[in-house]
Amino acid sequence: RCIPYRYKRNSDGTLSTDLEVLVISSQKCQKMMFPKGGWELDESKEQAALRESIEEAGVIGKVECELGKWDFMSKRYGTFYEGYMFPLLVKEELPLWPEQNVRQRTWMSVKEARDVCQHWWMKEALDILVERLTSLQ
Repeated sequence: RCIPYRYKRNSDGTLSTDLEVLVISSQKCQKMMFPKGGWELDESKEQAALRESIEEAGVIGKVECELGKWDFMSKRYGTFYEGYMFPLLVKEELPLWPEQNVRQRTWMSVKEARDVCQHWWMKEALDILVERLTSLQ
């Protein structure tokens, strides 16, 4: 699970300090979220985060230090899951990707993403990411 992000470009092509995050639509409905999914036994959590971002959102980048771990209930299965969230600094946006026919991807401001994101734990992870990046600037 990851939060793909980038910095907006100014009109002259230089990078600004304005943060944008990438959200995707759910396969089942039009709810918006960050790429998420399970990880295979033969991969690390970081490798899984990168794989999910390619499969679900069609972006490649650098997986950064974990934002945290959240326990949440799956409505579909009625069981608890652990969700690890990682920032993904996007380096490349692919024109074609595995789930492009079942998902839409949208770059938006942090505030917009916070408003549309369905999961409380994803909003918390987004807040932690913003705090971390703000303290680095």
